This record gives sequence, C-alpha cells and structure tokens, in this order.
Amino acid sequence: MKLVVKVGTHAIAARSGRPDYTALRRLVAQLCRLRKAGDEVFFVSSGAVAAGVEALGLKARPTDVNDVQMCAAVGQARFIGEYERLFGEAGVKIGQVLLTHYDFEDRRRSQNVKKSLDHLVKAGIVPIINENDVVADEELKGQTFGDNDWLSFLIAKLMKADALVLLTTVDGLLDATGRRIPEVDSFRNVMRLVRAGEKGKLSKGGMDSKLKAVKAAVAAGIDTYIANGRKTVFPTLFEGRATGTFFPGSAL
Repeated sequence: MKLVVKVGTHAIAARSGRPDYTALRRLVAQLCRLRKAGDEVFFVSSGAVAAGVEALGLKARPTDVNDVQMCAAVGQARFIGEYERLFGEAGVKIGQVLLTHYDFEDRRRSQNVKKSLDHLVKAGIVPIINENDVVADEELKGQTFGDNDWLSFLIAKLMKADALVLLTTVDGLLDATGRRIPEVDSFRNVMRLVRAGEKGKLSKGGMDSKLKAVKAAVAAGIDTYIANGRKTVFPTLFEGRATGTFFPGSAL
C-alpha cells in the first residue's frame, strides 16, 4: 500500500511545544511496522514551529512571519533529530523533505518532488515531509498549508497514494454530541459540524482545515481517514474496526 500519514502539532507535542516523547515513540513504532510490512510510507509531520516556540521561551506561536521562520529554523532540527533517533532504533532510515507552495505550482518542480520521493521510498527510506517555514512567505499572501493538512493532500495526489491518514488529538470526526462518526460517504452537512479555524495556540490548522483536505482527497479517489495520533490506530484503521473516521475515495 502507498500511504501518506500526516500528524498534527498537538498530537506529538506537549502544551509547551516540547516533543511528547511517549506519543512520538508510539507513532514511530507504528510507521516502522508499516514500512517493514512492505508499505510505502510518506510521513508528513508538523511540529517544527511549536518546538521552536518552546526552545526560544515564547508563550505562543508568533504572528510575525520572521518570528515564525526563526522558530521553524530552531525547532526543525529538534524534531528531525528525535525522529532520526526513534526510527533508527527500529532500523528504519529517514530523509528530510521541506516543501513550499511553489514546489507544486510549477510542473517541472512538482515532478522533481515526485521522483525524489519515489526514489526514497523505493530505497526503503521514510521521507519526513514538512512545509519549509524557514523560507516560505505564503502567509504574507494569505496562503497556508493549514498545519500541513493541504500539503498532505498534495503529496497523496502527486504520489497517487492508496490512502491518506490525518492524525489529530481526537478519535475522528465527531458529531454534535461528541460521538465518533465511523464513516462519511457524503460531505453534505459535514462542514457545519466544526467551527472554522478551531485549533490550538501552537498550530495553524483545525478540523475545518482537515475536512477541506479530506474533501479534495476523496474527490481525487483517495481513501482518507481521520484518527487519533495519540493512540495506536494501525492496522485496525484499515480493517474497519472502531478506530477513526473513514472517507471512501470519491465520496462527495
């Protein structure tokens, strides 16, 4: 299976922004099992800016673009270092890939991204993908990957993935009573279940951001899931058990 897994900031970081090592170890162990079982895993991870916020002693994610870039530069090294250690303990090699909107807007550049990612996974390497916040200026233009939700969709579409998994801090899409919705086969009335921009202080996404990425992914024929990144969800997620919310490809 060709699989894109995206984890949000709050699923792998404590409130301070410092990496949550228990959550990280649990997630990495699952990804390593998938990789060793023969799945091609593309891992999109948020958390660099949050780690920089903590390392620099800031109280919240800054609003100034230059400060965000500074936090990303400091935090990216912290997160990738931890990933290298955890994946390495399981005998799995990783490679860091930092991207911006421009890498998808130009066909030549996007095809180069595709070739590079394909070469990595074919060599048994798990790409750790993130927005390149250090040099990205999209926020100046009102553009954003939405805490990497949209980036994960773009990767899934580019690589023709079989499935996209968005890991967050809840058990899936919840209804008005807080109950998990096991499967969504239509987007009619779905968006009203969440409040636009609902997110934490360390991130820039939210459930509305995830659902926009989900809608685009299923329209592209990609089976998509929302699940709790703080729990062990693989492989039960794909076996139809009581884990996460499933959005079948082409469910509109």
